[in-house]
Amino acid sequence: MIDIDSYAYCNNLKTVHPAEKSLFALMSVLACLTAATLITPLIVLALMAGGIVIKAGIPTRIFVRLMIVPLSFLLIGVLTIAFSVSTNPSGFWLAQTIHGLTVGIRYPDFITAVHLFFRSLGSVSCLYFLALTTPMTELITVLHKLKVPVLITELMVLIYRFIFVFLETASTIRRAQLSRSGYISMRASFRSLGLLFTALLGKVFVRSQELYNAMSARGYSGTIKVLTKERPVSCRNYLIITGLEIPLILLNILWR
Repeated sequence: MIDIDSYAYCNNLKTVHPAEKSLFALMSVLACLTAATLITPLIVLALMAGGIVIKAGIPTRIFVRLMIVPLSFLLIGVLTIAFSVSTNPSGFWLAQTIHGLTVGIRYPDFITAVHLFFRSLGSVSCLYFLALTTPMTELITVLHKLKVPVLITELMVLIYRFIFVFLETASTIRRAQLSRSGYISMRASFRSLGLLFTALLGKVFVRSQELYNAMSARGYSGTIKVLTKERPVSCRNYLIITGLEIPLILLNILWR
């Protein structure tokens, strides 16, 4: 998470207008979600990988490591769709019968699971592109221009800030536990993990109060105001986005 925030401020696309990057990511997500073929999500994944690694200059290992994070959730989700349990063994593509129950895969369910997996993977890559190339303050500015309610944007800022507070506090506690051999055995690991969560709740609450006091001392009156640099609007970038997205839309329409 900290790497994501660091690269958002230090990448080769940081001078590009946030509205252009947001439009590119949003249109690509929509293309993935409405795709009727695996080709569209794969193209989107390749575009986002190229944009992150080649254009933004972010190391490949960072992108791969981030893409691995949602894989466990996606695999669990698609496996529950692909596999079925039934007392009727007919209609299965691959199956195994155990004590009268048939566990297996039906071909339509398998195709649905594969489509869902790649759609989700392509959509996640779009979100990573936006997160790795655009700071939160610039995203908030775009949302303000879109007339998103201030309450929602303020909650986004506070939640985003507290994620870092949470991670920093957890890292500090875990480092202290490691220095005292808190994870030397399985039993000690479970005990240390329980103590970590217990201490984390209290410390995060204290840090949240300190953050609120710091905001109040700086004139907080119910509205969080952020300063952002004015980025130049590029017609060339909009033409590139249009040239990339129209073929994806046509591909989805024609494949249906």
